[in-house]
Amino acid sequence: MRNGIILLAVSILSSGLTLGVYKTCLEKERPAGQEVIVREFVPKYQATYYNDSPYGSPLTDRPKDFKAAANLARPSVVHIQSNGGNEELFDFGSGASGSGVIISKDGYMLTNNHVVEGARQVEVTLNDRRKYKAKVIGTDPSTDLAVIKVEEEELDGRELPVLGFANSDQLQVGEWVLAVGNPFNLTSTVTAGIVSAKGRNIDILEGTYSIESFIQTDAAVNPGNSGGALIDAEGRLVGINTAIITRSGRYEGYSFAVPVNLARKVAKDLIEYGEVQRGFLGVTIRDVSNELAKEMSLTSLDGVYLDRVNAGSAAEEGGLKSGDIITHVNNVKVKSSPELQEQVGLFRPGQEVAIIYFRDGKSYETKVELKNASNGNSIEDKPRSERFRNEETVLQELGIDIRPLNSKERRRLDVDKGLIVTKIRSASLMESTNMDRDFIIETVNGEKVETEAEFIQAIIQAEDEVKLDGFYENFSGDYSYLFNK
Repeated sequence: MRNGIILLAVSILSSGLTLGVYKTCLEKERPAGQEVIVREFVPKYQATYYNDSPYGSPLTDRPKDFKAAANLARPSVVHIQSNGGNEELFDFGSGASGSGVIISKDGYMLTNNHVVEGARQVEVTLNDRRKYKAKVIGTDPSTDLAVIKVEEEELDGRELPVLGFANSDQLQVGEWVLAVGNPFNLTSTVTAGIVSAKGRNIDILEGTYSIESFIQTDAAVNPGNSGGALIDAEGRLVGINTAIITRSGRYEGYSFAVPVNLARKVAKDLIEYGEVQRGFLGVTIRDVSNELAKEMSLTSLDGVYLDRVNAGSAAEEGGLKSGDIITHVNNVKVKSSPELQEQVGLFRPGQEVAIIYFRDGKSYETKVELKNASNGNSIEDKPRSERFRNEETVLQELGIDIRPLNSKERRRLDVDKGLIVTKIRSASLMESTNMDRDFIIETVNGEKVETEAEFIQAIIQAEDEVKLDGFYENFSGDYSYLFNK
């Protein structure tokens, strides 16, 4: 294999910048006025700067203090240190770090995907400084969430403190919230603010089926707090802190959290199935604009316009048509596309949701049975590891098509063996690793592979973790992609 830069589970082809490139650029002069979105240990993106001021509640509504809420939440927020990823190239030392939230007494914890992405080892430090080893149960790049778990033998029968859940649908703009994190292996830190907005899409998550419907708050969220808790004034979890918008790389008044209702659903799926089971309507949507409202004689811009209803989709079978405007899902009002995606994202394939929609000047209600990404009504009821035991379905489970390099390609590339990825399916396991089409696979867990059969057998025989090493013809350097079966 050629000598070159090793980039673990991060693709220049799709994201444009790698973590290391961005960290280097931070030392250079940034153009005046440029804003970036910060999610620790992942690429930073330029973003539109929001100029709207947070809507505050009257001073009389402010609690005297937040001691009770803070004391309730702090024991349930942990520090997470992960090893594996880019530290070999960029000298990150012990790897990436962030925060997490304990969601079960037996050691399940919620955090951000970007905190543990590509991790080979994970260590958790509780607020009382006890340390435990943990493993990654599952990740969901489409929501930037992940679940990790402390091994039972590590706990030795001890129960962990669990944070209670609120209903994030009932969270109101102007409510007081606290951001609780455990950064840099310190004890928990707490900052206060209010909910500035809901249903925010800041365009940081890649993938066809990503869901961005963030809670925006002015509670300070600084580096190391990613994956930490956003709680209400009663000490209940309302969100998982994920990103900030900033000009300087530090907090400047705009932070964003994944709503807890969505986070709970993702966590349940990852724990039960190892991957998210997402239900789909099968529609193309857009927000209601002023022009559209005028054209349709609408009195409000609230709702989501259906540009297209796919043939045979859940929406079509439920009676929805192009031109309809969805206003409610299960009696929850949806004002925008992110809010509709969030509400539908709470359900699995085969589950039924009540849709209220507007057509020809009247409101109607229908029941829709959601479908999976393959337009079926079922969920995948086997653990992912079991599904990799069948030779005929391995490539389907990975979501890729491959073929051996021909003799002309091998001579041109100066390799004796290898497989080229010819297709990567949307929302597949391999898409979640950021692999791109035309990646040339040389080894699976260090073993060279030449044929499709050899590749499939290597995947079947692998333990939990699989590492694919290879390169791209038109890009310098060697690449590695990690995933768990």
